[in-house]
Amino acid sequence: MEEEKGALVQSLIDAVNQIASIGDYRYAVKKEYCNFARRLKLLTPMFEEIRESKEQIPEETVKALVSLKEALISANELLRFGSEGSKIYLVLEREQIMHKFHEVTARLEQALSGISYENLDISDEVKEQVELVLAQFRRAKGRVDAPDVELYEDLLSVYKKSNDAAADPDVLRRLAEKLQLVGIAELTQELLALHEMVSASGGDPGETFEKMSSLLKKIKDFVQTENPNMDAPAREKNLPPSSSGQATTDGNHKTPVIPDDFRCPISLELMKDPVIVSTGQTYERSCIEKWLEQGHGTCPKTQQMLSSPALTPNYVLRSLISQWCEANGIEPPKRPCSRPSKTTSACSPAERTKIEILLCKLTSSNPEDQRMAAGEIRLLAKRNADNRVAIAEAGAIPLLVSLLSTPDSLTQEHAVTALLNLSICEDNKGSIISSGAVPGIVQVLKKGSMRARENAAATLFSLSVVDENKVTIGALGAIPPLVTLLSEGTQRGKKDAATALFNLCIYLGNKGKAVRAGVVPTLMRLLTEPGGGMVDEALAILAILANHPEGKSAIGAAEAVPLLVDIIGNGSPRNRENAAAVLVHLCAGDQQHLAEAQELGVMGPLVDLAQNGTDRGKRKAAQLLERMSRFVEQQKLAQAQAEAQAQLS
Repeated sequence: MEEEKGALVQSLIDAVNQIASIGDYRYAVKKEYCNFARRLKLLTPMFEEIRESKEQIPEETVKALVSLKEALISANELLRFGSEGSKIYLVLEREQIMHKFHEVTARLEQALSGISYENLDISDEVKEQVELVLAQFRRAKGRVDAPDVELYEDLLSVYKKSNDAAADPDVLRRLAEKLQLVGIAELTQELLALHEMVSASGGDPGETFEKMSSLLKKIKDFVQTENPNMDAPAREKNLPPSSSGQATTDGNHKTPVIPDDFRCPISLELMKDPVIVSTGQTYERSCIEKWLEQGHGTCPKTQQMLSSPALTPNYVLRSLISQWCEANGIEPPKRPCSRPSKTTSACSPAERTKIEILLCKLTSSNPEDQRMAAGEIRLLAKRNADNRVAIAEAGAIPLLVSLLSTPDSLTQEHAVTALLNLSICEDNKGSIISSGAVPGIVQVLKKGSMRARENAAATLFSLSVVDENKVTIGALGAIPPLVTLLSEGTQRGKKDAATALFNLCIYLGNKGKAVRAGVVPTLMRLLTEPGGGMVDEALAILAILANHPEGKSAIGAAEAVPLLVDIIGNGSPRNRENAAAVLVHLCAGDQQHLAEAQELGVMGPLVDLAQNGTDRGKRKAAQLLERMSRFVEQQKLAQAQAEAQAQLS
């Protein structure tokens, strides 16, 4: 039974993690889907606490969790289509999409309502968070933001025209810009999304898909006419190249329909090595080379004269073709093998020998040898990426970790700074954590020299970039000494501590730890420090803590409202945004803070922020203005009722 419980809860965590991994959403559904995904991510702490609990789960709750798992799978499919699906389809069929959205939301709400929270071994904080999610699902039921009517009508006007009818260029321009179909990559991805929908329908495109493909072609032709060089190599120079490969179909599957944009205009075959000619058109390399060898000086497709015989690899299209092949069970073009692995090419044999000698000195009984070797490794790791890989491969990390507890302060500083430099390499982060470095780094953060403490904080920040490390670092006691460094460190130390704390507090479980360590009074002091060198960092951390019950309470107790109102009126764009975000949370269900902000004259600055702020700042200002307006109306109503009561008496 315990294994079944563990498997069920893990599948719930995996389902939410899959949702969290989804990238940005299409314009037509962006707001609803972003809010939806954000709410679902807030369920993870509940699942994690259930997984760690030794208590038995009631049978009714198990059934509710199974229903929740099924609803999350449906939510994942819905959200993934909102991220990867056809932009055109999402606009034209928005009503149908929103109907599915509300169906899934209702299923999630029903499943969450069936969980017996009082019989679960979970913290009050997590219960409150789930109750908040449930309340948000209930409020969102049936509510949908108004669609972009102009976009829908523009699409519909082009969609309804016959294939040969010319569309208004202004309409096509608006469509290309709003749908973000302005480059070859975006256009090809949209085409791929439509083809995947055709494949999902059994290969029969039907009239609807044919019309959408025709509509996309009109947009593409317009964009290419407006910008004939949109495939220019400057756009791809930073993209990874891939070489041509043999494309074969799997005999067990129906051969998929190859998107037109993936076919060479000359051979009509799937391109393996697409290249761009001077007119901006793309061809299979072997086909266009043969064309040029035959003495032709024109572009086969447009018949324009070629200004140059140069062929530029189309890395974007090659990558898209490779992705499409993998998605359809076709062997993708082979990747180049020209780049040697870091293991063999990172350093010369002489440099590797030098590293080996330094590692021997790290284990020496002579403190001076240890100090010198740690200092050398620190410098080598700072110099370049190859050194960082070679040093880690040689086994330096466990040796450096052991030196974190040395009584020699300079050796300790060298060791923690070497780990900081090594952690820049993504592969080394896991090795540092698995070598048990965090307790030693925390000890340096508490007791080391000021420079060592600064570098220890920077190391924790670097390691906390990996999400699971946030949990480990917070659990091993790093947050209180980071708060201490934020309070008493040098300017650099405060910056290092602030960036580490901000990153760690992205994980919900660390927010309460930071508040209990006294971070809020320290942040409030930094907001008023002469010179204002830490205002940006302090506000960013307050904004991330304000949505936590303990954080909200501590910020309110620190009498932050006057300062926040002043920043909303006079701060930088980013600081105004964060100050408004904090105030939104403080004023949620708290009329005292609303009244205080109103008396301090926040309305004028909020109106300005709603008109001229950052996108997030505008949203936060609009939320506050709405709450202020409701509050003022309630005050007027209460006053009118009081006056009426007085007249009656």
